[in-house]
Amino acid sequence: MAINLQKGQRENINAPKFTVGLGWDINNTSTGTGFDLDASLFLLGEDKKLVSDNHFIFYNNLESPDKSVIHTGDNLTGEGAGDDEQIKIDLTKIDSAIQEITVVVTIHDADARKQNFGQVRNSFIRIFNTDTNEEILKYELDEDFSIETAVEFGRIYNRNGEWKFEAVGAGQRDGLDKFVSIYQK
Repeated sequence: MAINLQKGQRENINAPKFTVGLGWDINNTSTGTGFDLDASLFLLGEDKKLVSDNHFIFYNNLESPDKSVIHTGDNLTGEGAGDDEQIKIDLTKIDSAIQEITVVVTIHDADARKQNFGQVRNSFIRIFNTDTNEEILKYELDEDFSIETAVEFGRIYNRNGEWKFEAVGAGQRDGLDKFVSIYQK
């Protein structure tokens, strides 16, 4: 049975292969344009910086160099039930330099489209065992991010050889560029 996390809560993953599923729905809005939310992952070393530029996983770079992290592709509409985007992670293949994986969701072209996370509802991140499809944990974002265009949903990190997940739920206004500037060397 999956564990439903609250903001700030941490939980062991206990699965060598798992999938990160991200989902959201869009409120009825009057912006006149569609929403395109994008999941991105930053694979970080001990210094909390990208191991290399190729360790930034997003719609234009779907795989880590060691193929341990594979983004299954960009969902341009977010329509339908369940996960809107998924990332498969295989800890048996992961580069030992990677100590943390930060999971971020951003709104593509948010400023030009006058969009923000206040117009998004039912946002969640969940982790499930890739082999059994058993859900391990889920974190539902319940904050109203009325001006934010990017949200760090959570982070997966290695602590003494055990991989854990922390529910973060931290939004910011400056989109994906802000996260890139934080994590790039």
